[in-house]
Amino acid sequence: MALFVYGTLLHPPLFAALVGADPTDMGTGPLPALLPGHRVERVADGHYPLILSAAGAETQGHLWPDLAPRLRARLDAYELAFGYDLRTVEVLTAQGPVRAEAYFPPPSLIPSGEAWSIEAWHKAEGLAMILAAEEIAAHDPPLSAAGIARQWPMIGARAHAAARARGARGPAVMRRGAGPDDYAWSRLRPPAGGFFKHDTMVMEHDRFDGARARGLVREVLVGVDAALVLPYDAARDRVLMVEQFRTGPARRGDPNPWTLEPVAGIVDGGETPEEAARREAFEEAGIAAMELVPMFAVYPSPGSTSDYFHCFLGLCDLPDDHPAFGGLASEAEDLRLHVLARDAALGLIDTGEITAGPLVAMMCWLDRRVGPRGGLRSPA
Repeated sequence: MALFVYGTLLHPPLFAALVGADPTDMGTGPLPALLPGHRVERVADGHYPLILSAAGAETQGHLWPDLAPRLRARLDAYELAFGYDLRTVEVLTAQGPVRAEAYFPPPSLIPSGEAWSIEAWHKAEGLAMILAAEEIAAHDPPLSAAGIARQWPMIGARAHAAARARGARGPAVMRRGAGPDDYAWSRLRPPAGGFFKHDTMVMEHDRFDGARARGLVREVLVGVDAALVLPYDAARDRVLMVEQFRTGPARRGDPNPWTLEPVAGIVDGGETPEEAARREAFEEAGIAAMELVPMFAVYPSPGSTSDYFHCFLGLCDLPDDHPAFGGLASEAEDLRLHVLARDAALGLIDTGEITAGPLVAMMCWLDRRVGPRGGLRSPA
């Protein structure tokens, strides 16, 4: 049966990314069509479209009369993953009425009462959603609806991280000032992994001698942006750090894979690093009131992972009776909290008990910024 699409599926780059093909090369269509008796509103908690029955209204869309089954299956998996279902409707075209199927949202979505705007959606979410769709389409065999639903939190986090990276322009005083054509990459095989992703790529890039390096096969762990917080009580000159079991040291063979770290967590899709920092400080360490001071943002291991860490100092109150444990049971977190004097924490770097690189860097940043009588001072 023909398929009627509306909302974000009218955006050609997103549609092409979802089906993994150029929409101009998919048989008949798209044909302009109208769905009578319906309007499209923005959802109350975001920028997504929500179609509703409305007497006298009409929804503009596209009709795809004969999408190839494999392309239709990709669209179905994507929409059904978020609780949408297919309903038969009658749409109006220049050739007359046509029976078609359309995706309708789950009843849990709440309308905002405002008309949906593709321009506002594209400004707020468009690039991230295209990048998410490209990741989904890169899988072979294709992800099922259940697979997309299960992996979506990380797919969305990676997509927003990539969109955030594309919008950034860091300084290049010492290093090369790169242009958009100075490097390129393509996948050698589909991504692997159910939480993080492992990509095998063919890279090329300009060399310092003016030549072009080509055909470089490289592997990378495709991670996410994360927010890291070092809670600091300036009045008492003490910090809080988190202790937890870590699979990385365990896999390496470390006889003691419990590590001391800052508060940290993934920046979820649609969340800012600052929002993630506050959320994680509350979930992991029970800190509800905190002033964030930006420290730095870094790639912790740029040769092997795309992870990017947004690091903050969290000015807060750390009394003697601060809770000793934290974390969410729903995320299987088993965290012990340590509140200790700044000098004592710095001593753990010297003894080698602190082995997490981000905590070392954040403690050194703090020590550089704390005055002789406590309190933060501006960098020289």
